[in-house]
Amino acid sequence: MTIHIYNTLTRRKEPLEPIEKGKIRMYVCGPTVYDQAHVGHAMSSIVFDVIRRYLEYRGYEVAHVMNYTDIDDKVIQRANNLDVDAIQLAEKYIAEYGEHIAALNILPAMAYPRVSEEIGPIIAMIQGLIESEHAYEREGDVYFRVASDADYGKLSGRKPEEMRAGYRLEVDERKEDPGDFALWKSAKPGEPAWDSPWGKGRPGWHIECSAMALSYLGEEIDIHGGGNDLVFPHHENEIAQSESFTKRPFARYWVHNGMMQLDGEAMSKSTGNVFGVESFLEQHEAEVLRLLILGSLYRRPLTYNDEVIEQAERGLGRLRSALRPAVPSEGDHKAARAVLGQAIEEARTGFQRAMDDDFNTPTALSHLYELVRSINAARDQGLDTAPIEDAQAALVDLAGVLGLRLESAPEIKQAAPFIDMLIAIRQELRARKVWDLSDRIRDELLQLGVILEDGKDGTTWRSS
Repeated sequence: MTIHIYNTLTRRKEPLEPIEKGKIRMYVCGPTVYDQAHVGHAMSSIVFDVIRRYLEYRGYEVAHVMNYTDIDDKVIQRANNLDVDAIQLAEKYIAEYGEHIAALNILPAMAYPRVSEEIGPIIAMIQGLIESEHAYEREGDVYFRVASDADYGKLSGRKPEEMRAGYRLEVDERKEDPGDFALWKSAKPGEPAWDSPWGKGRPGWHIECSAMALSYLGEEIDIHGGGNDLVFPHHENEIAQSESFTKRPFARYWVHNGMMQLDGEAMSKSTGNVFGVESFLEQHEAEVLRLLILGSLYRRPLTYNDEVIEQAERGLGRLRSALRPAVPSEGDHKAARAVLGQAIEEARTGFQRAMDDDFNTPTALSHLYELVRSINAARDQGLDTAPIEDAQAALVDLAGVLGLRLESAPEIKQAAPFIDMLIAIRQELRARKVWDLSDRIRDELLQLGVILEDGKDGTTWRSS
């Protein structure tokens, strides 16, 4: 089967055909590091972690680069407000986000370039754009000449003449066109600055990613990723300056994740409408956030609230319920063994079919839940240990492709046989309508961090 990816550039799903057979070059726009990261940043990182994991599962070698924007108007403004060095402020939040990446089980990228360490390649690219007349200098500032790019607007679908109508009147009169954007900004008091052919200054936002992608992955890349809030102007401008510089297509597939929403609005540090990664991890397991994100197609907006968190926690408990040890019983289990074997094959096939279809994680998860149901049913039938363990290994393997760690805390895992025994006793008590004792077992287990969930298929448990 062939992997198909939705390409923002063409607005349709396309078969994955890498530039170099068996290899994928993937560049993902990382956070602008001027404050603590929120779960919206984590969503983007987790989405592209899952994409990378699945590509590697399917045999591709993935060169994954994620940048940190450590020089930007927002970084400088916050540093000035706090009266600290801008680079030092950014480094603090880069280190913090690195800890979040590890805690969230996100695979390390091949490289994490910082703007402040890539000034040379950025200046070289700007010089090339000036020499080819795609850019021009005005009083120490350098602008990209939008009119020089006949394809400008092809990613967002916006035409230059339509965009001009929306510009404010107080535009920079030094620009040839209101839509021209800054590649280099002349030095201002209180801002970090570097020497350049146009005087001291710093890079504009858009040129940074173009230069870093070129330096680390080459003139053409397979996948360029980021949040869909970056389609315009950031990624539109990246395409314009990159392709004007190299005269080659920049990225084959433009992949954008939807925004995480809190109270009906996209999470944004600039508005304060955020929930921090650190706060989340203090209250919940990392797998809960990942499962919350996996439960929705990555291109769609995702609502963040207590209800979806609780739903993700229940889903995680359901997946882990399948890892309880087998309880073999006497009898002929040949038919049950065959049914479970078929369930494993159907789970693998369905999982791959779903993920091949633009990384459809909700459908992929549904196949994992079906396998969980089959494992639990086989256990209830007293199937012997070996086939149960084979099915559990398949579940752990497929969940791992999504970056999910299903192993419970060691103390909970060791207590699993006793918890199962208490559940069996509770079921007998409920059958006899001894409600006070059955409820007491439930409540006592809850105090110990074990949540019981009664359903049509029986009682399952999960750690809180």
